[in-house]
Amino acid sequence: MQLIDIFKNRTRHPFRPRSSDIVQRVFADFRNYQAEGDNLILGEGHLAERKVYVVAQQKPKPERFRSAKDVARLNWGMLTADEHSQVLSLLRQISENGPHEDAVLLSLVDTYGADISMESARRLQAFFIAHLLRAYINVPIRTISIVLGEGGSGGAIALQVADRRAAVEDAMYATAPPESVAAIIFRDPARIADALAVSKSTSKHLKHFNVVDALIPQTKSVMDADGLAENIKLYLERTIKDLMRRRLDKLMDKRLETADELGVIDRGKFFEIKRFIERPLKHLYKAPSQLKIVSDPSGATIHLDDSYGDGTVLEPGQPLVRCGHEVEGATGAGCGALIPLEEYLKNFQVCPQCGKRHVLDAAGWISVLADQGSFHELFRNMTVFDLLPEEDLHGYYRDFLEKQKKRSSFNESLVTAHATIHGYPAVLALSDFAFAGGSMGVVFGEKFRLAVEYSLRKGWPLVSVCCSGGARLYEGVVALMQMYKTTAAVERLKRAGVPYISILADPATGGAIASYAALGDVCLAEPGALVIFTGPRVMKARGFEVQEDAVRSDSLVNSSSDTYRDEAYYGDIRGIQEVVPRAQMRRAVARYLEFYARVRTGVGQKKGVRPYRRRQRNGVENSD
Repeated sequence: MQLIDIFKNRTRHPFRPRSSDIVQRVFADFRNYQAEGDNLILGEGHLAERKVYVVAQQKPKPERFRSAKDVARLNWGMLTADEHSQVLSLLRQISENGPHEDAVLLSLVDTYGADISMESARRLQAFFIAHLLRAYINVPIRTISIVLGEGGSGGAIALQVADRRAAVEDAMYATAPPESVAAIIFRDPARIADALAVSKSTSKHLKHFNVVDALIPQTKSVMDADGLAENIKLYLERTIKDLMRRRLDKLMDKRLETADELGVIDRGKFFEIKRFIERPLKHLYKAPSQLKIVSDPSGATIHLDDSYGDGTVLEPGQPLVRCGHEVEGATGAGCGALIPLEEYLKNFQVCPQCGKRHVLDAAGWISVLADQGSFHELFRNMTVFDLLPEEDLHGYYRDFLEKQKKRSSFNESLVTAHATIHGYPAVLALSDFAFAGGSMGVVFGEKFRLAVEYSLRKGWPLVSVCCSGGARLYEGVVALMQMYKTTAAVERLKRAGVPYISILADPATGGAIASYAALGDVCLAEPGALVIFTGPRVMKARGFEVQEDAVRSDSLVNSSSDTYRDEAYYGDIRGIQEVVPRAQMRRAVARYLEFYARVRTGVGQKKGVRPYRRRQRNGVENSD
C-alpha cells in the first residue's frame, strides 16, 4: 500500500480498535479508576503475574459523534490540562509509594496531539506536558508504552517515554498531523502525501530513529480488535518478563541515556572528541540584518517633535528605525516613531515612546544578558549534517536551511555559550528566532545537552532563553523527540543541584515551552510574551476561540499563583515567577545567581563541592 493509503485506510480508519477495546481484552480483571473526562482511561489489572497500571488515551468511537456538540466536547480524543493533571497525580502516587519491584506501568498512545483550547492553555497545558515528561523519566516503576494508532505532537510524547517503547506496524507517530505539516511547509493542506513523507512517521521510521524499540504485528483486518489485542498481549507478556529480569535502578538510568541518543544517528568518527576540544569562540555582533534601516534622503536635519515626542534633533543621514516598521513586511502596529538605531539597540529593540517590542534574535538576547566582552560561543560549528545521515535530509529541508543561513549571524536555532552576568559566570542556551523561528531540531537538542554537560563540568548555572515557534517539522518525528532529550538534560541539572533559570521571550510556544523551558527552577518572562503550546493562528484555523491576552506573560504570572493554592491539581508546576522588562533582565537574573553563590559558599567548604564565585569584569576569577 502507498503511504497515504496506509494513513487513510488503516491508521485513521474510523473503526480501528480503541484503547478501551484493547484494555478490556488484555486485562480480564481490569479495575477502572473512573478518570474524569472523556478521553482518558486510568486503572489497573494483572498480566504475566504482575500488577499493571494503565494510562491510556482514548480516541472517541464514531457512534459517539451524534452532533456538533459531541465533536467539540470529545475534541477527537485530545487530552486536556485537567486530564493531564490526573495522569500526573497518578505518577506522583506511584512515586510516593515506590519503588515498585513487582509492577509495571503501561501507556497507550492514540491522539492527534494535546488539547489546544483556551481553557487548557490558561491552565498551563504546556507546563503539564513538560512535567509529565520529567515524571515519566523519574517514576520508580518499570514502564512500557505502545503507539496504538496515531501519535501526535506533545500530547503523545507526554505519555510515550518508557523503558520499552513499541508501536503497532500500521500506526504512525508524528510531530504534527499531516494536514498541519502540509499547510506549514507547502502552504497547501491538501499535500498530505508529501507531508507524510517529510514527517517520517511510519513504524519503520520510528524504529530507525530509536523512537520505539519494537513493532507489534498488525492484523489483516484493521477492525480486528481480538487479533490486535492478542498481538499486544503477547508483546506485553514477553516484555514484562524481560523487564523483571533487569534492575529497576539501571532501567531508570537508561532513560536518560536513551534521551541523549535521540536524533544523533551519525555522530562521525571524531564527534565525541571534538566536543571536548572545541575552544569557546568570542564574537562581536552588529545590528540584526532583518532591521529595516531608514534615513532622510535629503540630508536635512530632522526635528522629531511629532514622531519622537521629545524634540530630539538628528544629524543628517543618521540611521533610524521606525516603530511598527522594524522589518520588511511588518504590520505597522506601533506608534510610528523614528528612533535612532544606536538608541534602539541600547534599549534592546523596545520603542522608548510606546514600549512596542520587536522579537529579539539571539544576538539581541546576548546584549540583554551578557556582560560586555564576556560572551564566548560554544559548539558553534555543529550542523544537522554532523548528526543525521544524508538520506534523512530531503531536498525541501536543504533548501530551507540555505535560506535560514542568510537570516542569522549563527549556524543554528540554538546558540550556546559561556558568559558572565553582572560578574557571575553562567552557561547560556539562547534560541535564535531569526534562524527557522527558533525551532527545535536535532542540533538544537544536541547543543542543549552539551550546554548542560558543560554547565555540570563547570558547576555554573544554566540560563536559557526560549524564543521559539516549536519543533522543526522538516526533520519529522525526530524533531519531536528533542522535547524528551532536553527534558532529560534538565533532569541531570536538577539531580546535581545546579540552578537552571528559564527566560520566556516572545514567543515561547510549541515543543520548547512544553519541555525544557517550563522546567526552570525559576521561570522569568518578558512583558507581553506569548506563552502557549499551540499558537493563536493554528487555534483559529481549527475553530477554537482565542483570547490572546489570557496567554500572555502578564496574565499568566497572575494565574500562576493558583499553583500554590491548588497543589493537588498542579503538583510541582509553578508557572511564571516574574515578568521582567528586557532592560532589567540582566539584574533580575544576577539576583538569583548571587543567591546561589551565597548558598553555594555555605556548602562549598564540604569536600568535593566546587565554589561558585563572582568574577571581576575583566574575566579574571576572584582569588580564594
